[in-house]
Amino acid sequence: MLTPGRKYVGTTVRLSVNFQDDDGTDTDPSGVTFETFSPSGETTTYTYATDNELVKLDTGDYYIDVVPAESGRWTYRWTSTGNGTSVVVSGTYVVMTDPWTDGRAPDAYRS
Repeated sequence: MLTPGRKYVGTTVRLSVNFQDDDGTDTDPSGVTFETFSPSGETTTYTYATDNELVKLDTGDYYIDVVPAESGRWTYRWTSTGNGTSVVVSGTYVVMTDPWTDGRAPDAYRS
């Protein structure tokens, strides 16, 4: 059983965003992109209506399910354009270190 709130290599992490106009009403931007930056420095970009991974749930509500391939700190950024919603929402999450998936010797995890 996975520990609630912890993220592990090879397990799905859902990241979501809500876009609103200046009045606080949910709105769909003209364009939505999602970028993720791995601990080893690889950047991957997804664009709504081009990449099936980026899903619209409802007006202004989008999500993406990512499956991290390595442990460490991941950074992500949502970017919207048009319709009064030109904003950037960013964040990070940490994927737990795991000797079974990291490929490092168990001694590497000793304190």
